Amino acid sequence: MNPAFLPRALAAGLLALAALPPGARAQTLDKISFGTNWVAQAEHGGFFQAVADGTYRKYGLDVTIVPGGPNANNRMLLIAGKLDFFMSANTLQSFDAAANKVPLVAVAAIFQKDPQVFLTHPEAKITKLEDLKPLTLFVSKEGVASYFQWLKSEYGFSESKVKPYTFNSQPFIVNKQSAMQGYVTSEPYAVQKAAGFKPGVILLADHGFNAYSTLIETRRDVAENKPDFVQRFVDASVIGWYSYLYGDNSAGNAMIKKFNPEMTDELLAYSVGKMKEYGIVDSGDTVRDGIGAMSDARVASFFDKMVRAGVVRRDIDYRQAYTLRFTNKGVGLDRRPKN
Repeated sequence: MNPAFLPRALAAGLLALAALPPGARAQTLDKISFGTNWVAQAEHGGFFQAVADGTYRKYGLDVTIVPGGPNANNRMLLIAGKLDFFMSANTLQSFDAAANKVPLVAVAAIFQKDPQVFLTHPEAKITKLEDLKPLTLFVSKEGVASYFQWLKSEYGFSESKVKPYTFNSQPFIVNKQSAMQGYVTSEPYAVQKAAGFKPGVILLADHGFNAYSTLIETRRDVAENKPDFVQRFVDASVIGWYSYLYGDNSAGNAMIKKFNPEMTDELLAYSVGKMKEYGIVDSGDTVRDGIGAMSDARVASFFDKMVRAGVVRRDIDYRQAYTLRFTNKGVGLDRRPKN
């Protein structure tokens, strides 16, 4: 720059700075990288909403969302220090970290109910979980190793009825005496589109499978040494979820579609509707403590069930898997509909 122009340039810069809102002038944003466990979808909506509508920035955070997918392992990136936070699938992942002494800790549980369901044919008139026992059950390898072991121990299900679920709904669609695993927010929609009938839905969470799902995880050293950093991310994420569920979520949905061009407005609306209908995000303890709530009693109950099912060992210190330090503070409750 020509030195002769320096005073005018400096004056112009000062005028521009004075025109900014006070918070923008003083605030230096902390950069955060947050990895999800799958491609962008409504089930991640509150996080995208908090980026898109500026909620994270209001909390002093510059958040970059790193979507997961079939070829991504964002949890390993968190462990390696390449990400600050990760969206883990459910409490079993937290128990696994404790069992293997991986220094991760869950700091909030966005889904109060795991969205795992079984879909049934309407002709079968299935109304209770036990009614599934005589049917052929399409279950994934991961499902057999986790929730199906609970079905065996708590309800007496048999693996002899299980056939592999390969994330293809056609075997279920053509076999009226079968049931298929899925998520309440997506697979019922996909089956209805493909087969033209509305499947019955049995949500495992409503029958005692009380895992938390869509948890926010970070490294233990981050939780211990940067508590304000963690608290602001949790609080802003919670506000993002209230906005996504109950406010104008168009900004969040637009960002989801930008990351995942295959996503449609119809599926986004369906998924949000089902999250609200079944209380996936906002039910139980969240009515009092706010979205993201966790409790010692709930984690202990799920741990005992998984021990009985042979999924986890009794001798692990599961309390190392999570902390209540950053949640149960009632953040965002004023945004919850009163009725």
